[in-house]
Amino acid sequence: MVYTVTFNPAVDYVVRTDEMKVGKVNRTENESIYFGGKGINVSMVLQELGIPSKALGFVAGFTGLAIEQGVAQKGIATDFIHLDSGFSRINVKIKSDAETELNGRGPDIDDHSLNELFLKLDTIADGDILVLAGSIPASMPADVYERILERLSNKKVKVVVDATKDLLLNVLKYKPFLIKPNNHELGEMFGRHLNTTDEIAEYAKKLKDMGACNVLVSMAGDGALLLDENEKLHICGVCKGTVKNSVGAGDSMVAGFIAGSMQDDYEYALKLGTASGGATAFSDGLAEKKEIFKLLEQL
Repeated sequence: MVYTVTFNPAVDYVVRTDEMKVGKVNRTENESIYFGGKGINVSMVLQELGIPSKALGFVAGFTGLAIEQGVAQKGIATDFIHLDSGFSRINVKIKSDAETELNGRGPDIDDHSLNELFLKLDTIADGDILVLAGSIPASMPADVYERILERLSNKKVKVVVDATKDLLLNVLKYKPFLIKPNNHELGEMFGRHLNTTDEIAEYAKKLKDMGACNVLVSMAGDGALLLDENEKLHICGVCKGTVKNSVGAGDSMVAGFIAGSMQDDYEYALKLGTASGGATAFSDGLAEKKEIFKLLEQL
C-alpha cells in the first residue's frame, strides 16, 4: 500500500479573468475548485495510474470536510485527523495576464493531533511506500520528518521525501527511497548555481552519498535526471506541449515515478514520472491517465 501525508491540505479556488485590476471589482471568465496539497496530488495521480493509496493528514472545519469528501469521491481511501478548531486553508489562484496566488495559512496542529498521526504511521508495514511531501506548517515541530523516519527505521518501508533545504537534508541519514529536488533547489542546498547537466549530476551524487537511494532531479525545460540506487545515471528529455498549469506537476512526477518503479525498471519509472508531470503541466488540473500515456509515447 502507498500512504501519502499532507500536513496542510487545501481547497484551491482557481479563477480566470481577462485583466486583473488591483483595487477594482473584477469579473471572472470561469472558475474551478480543486482539492489538493502535495500528498493528495500524489494520491490523485496514482489513482489515475491504477495504484491505490491512502491519504493521511489533517483537516479542519467545513473546508476540511469538503477536502475529505472530494478526495474520497475520486476513489481514494482517506484517514484524515480532524482538528477541533480552525479550518483547512483556501488557496486563491488568479490566472490573468499574470498568475497570482493568495495561499491560506491553515489551522494549527496541536501535539495531541500530531501524536495521532504518529500512531497511524506506526501501522505501516514492511514493503509499503510512504510519501512525505511539502513544507511543514508553522505550528508543527521543524524536525517532524526526522521523527517520522526514525519511528519507521526498524521497518522495510520505502519513504519518498519531496521537500527542500534542511527539511530534506536532515532525513538523508535514514536512507529514503526517493528524493525529488528540482535543479534550483539542489543548487540552493549547496550554495551553488548549477548550470549544466554534469554539475546537476555531480550534486545529485552528493545527496546519494549522504544517504538517498534514488535522486530524481526535475530540470524544467531540460527534462529530468535520475541517479538510481545502482549508481546508474538516467536522463530524460521533456515532453512537448503547451504549459497551462504549474500546480502539482512535481507531485505528478513523484506519482509517476512510484508507479513506474513498481515495474523494477528505473528508466521506465523516470519516463512515466516525466510524462505524468508533463500531463499536469499541459492540463487545467492534475494529470489524467489518457494524457499521461499519450505523452509517454513521446519518450
